[in-house]
Amino acid sequence: MARALKFFLVLAAVAMAVAPLPRGTVERVYARGMYPLVQPRVTALTNRTPFAWFDAMLVMAAGAIVALWIARLARRRRGAWRTIGGLALDTSAIAAVLYLWFLAAWGLNYRREPLRAQLDFREDRITRERLRDLGRRNVESLNALYTEAHADGWPELHAVPGGLAPAFARAQQDLGMTWRAEPGLPKRSLLNFYFTRVSIDGMTDPFFLETLANQSLLPFERAATVAHEWSHLAGYADESEASFLGWLVCMRGSTAEQYSGWLSLYFTVIGSLPRADREEISRALEPGPRGDLQAVRARIQAHVVPIASRAGYALYDRYLKANRVEAGVRSYGEVIRLLLGTRFHADGSPVLR
Repeated sequence: MARALKFFLVLAAVAMAVAPLPRGTVERVYARGMYPLVQPRVTALTNRTPFAWFDAMLVMAAGAIVALWIARLARRRRGAWRTIGGLALDTSAIAAVLYLWFLAAWGLNYRREPLRAQLDFREDRITRERLRDLGRRNVESLNALYTEAHADGWPELHAVPGGLAPAFARAQQDLGMTWRAEPGLPKRSLLNFYFTRVSIDGMTDPFFLETLANQSLLPFERAATVAHEWSHLAGYADESEASFLGWLVCMRGSTAEQYSGWLSLYFTVIGSLPRADREEISRALEPGPRGDLQAVRARIQAHVVPIASRAGYALYDRYLKANRVEAGVRSYGEVIRLLLGTRFHADGSPVLR
């Protein structure tokens, strides 16, 4: 790779990282133009293989960089500093190519217009009383759905898309999407060990547009996790927006999928309530759903390494902020604001502007 081209790639990546791209332009040209053409085709392609293409890319990129450094240092003919400088430029060029690929394939979705701009959303609807109502509805829904959801049984992780895909299509229609995102098959990744130790339920591969899932998920966690990651595939990069669409997907699904959606929301809703309200509402939770929530806690505690979890979420917080998500990891909890501030039709679909 010519030296001038390497410098150009690095400068282009830096420019794209700091450039204040207008959200309206990104929404029109990328989120509603280029990305809808790419995502269905790429995900349909990667769905054909059982392995994660993301893993293959990680192994090849890491292997190429290590091999480059070893080979260059082994046959060093110039001074040490010149050799290291050349290696640093080569490594930076590889990183620049990966970053530009990330932006083109998926990452520019971070810079699109916020979802609330498309919804009948008002800040003045976000009140303590409405939050209490949401908490009560969450608990009542879990109590009402528990028996039938467990009686229906839970599909294995690889079989979740078969039942959830129609609900995903319906939820996209509810948001007024003019295209249909291709659902991704939930795959095991080489990063699964990391997922379990850091307590990450799933990940969307931003290069090959795959769905990667934590293999230790309990049966009643699977639908909500897959729905959340599919929401990322639909172009909603922000975690709160993906949680909002993921919840809509579950609400459009079977009883078991609805139960999974409400279960995934419970800790966020209850954690947002003042202590007195939290204790009052949580007491109404019946033994069945309470046992499932305790099982989720037990699963996490059985695998997670606290120091690794803190480090992993600190790194992810920096990643989100670097991609213009000012709330960082707190954006997960912002789904409550979306749910409270959005007006819904009687059929459960959000009212659009």
